[in-house]
Amino acid sequence: MPHHPPASDAALKPRSEKRRPSFFWLLAVLVLPIFNLAVRFRFHHPERMPQAGAFVLAPNHYSEIDPVVMGVVCWKLGRAPRFLAKASLFKNPVLGWLLRTSGQIPVERAGSKSHAALRAAEDLVAKGRMVVVYPEGSLTREPDLWPMRGKTGAVRIALERDIPIIPAAHWGTQELLPRYGKKLSVFPRKTIDVIIGEPLDLSAYRGKPLDQASLLKATGELMDAIAGLLAEVRGEPAPAERWDPTAHGQKETGRLDG
Repeated sequence: MPHHPPASDAALKPRSEKRRPSFFWLLAVLVLPIFNLAVRFRFHHPERMPQAGAFVLAPNHYSEIDPVVMGVVCWKLGRAPRFLAKASLFKNPVLGWLLRTSGQIPVERAGSKSHAALRAAEDLVAKGRMVVVYPEGSLTREPDLWPMRGKTGAVRIALERDIPIIPAAHWGTQELLPRYGKKLSVFPRKTIDVIIGEPLDLSAYRGKPLDQASLLKATGELMDAIAGLLAEVRGEPAPAERWDPTAHGQKETGRLDG
């Protein structure tokens, strides 16, 4: 992979959202020292991260520790991260308390409660906050960890609330915790590349009825953008088409066999 120098300290300096007292200060004190020992981030285009206002950040997803990694990334780039997180995580007494106190949003896999998560995300947006949404919905099933087919929730929030959606990609997290891995590999220190994309052009869909066909088409464009960003940091071309679990006889959620 070609070498990319790390972003300058000036590009990563603390911004206004981080200066406001919040529960994230405590999380930063607890998490950042450990992460800084285990991980060296190499940022590409950090200037593309909006420093004010609401937006959806849509990254790729291939490791269980991705949300922690992207939470640290958002904080380092000046924003307080809020996520749509699996509802099961909230059942852990300690983790659930941390998630609820920091304003994370529980997501049910299916049923009527799944719509409540979108409404909660929109409440964050109304307050000018960012929300991280993994459009794949679960860890990618693609054998080589490229993004798979996406779900429409991320695009729907962006279009319904008329806010930007920013694609992003990271690579190297699998060295810290492999897909479906249970044991962190802290030493030696890992390098994780993170690239922030330009806002996805949704002008063809804004102000029009949000039918399923339009949402699926816009989501396909989002997943192509994420795959393109990942190809840039991996230094190799992405597959021409996104992986479809159903077409390969795979479950939508849960661990893959083998």
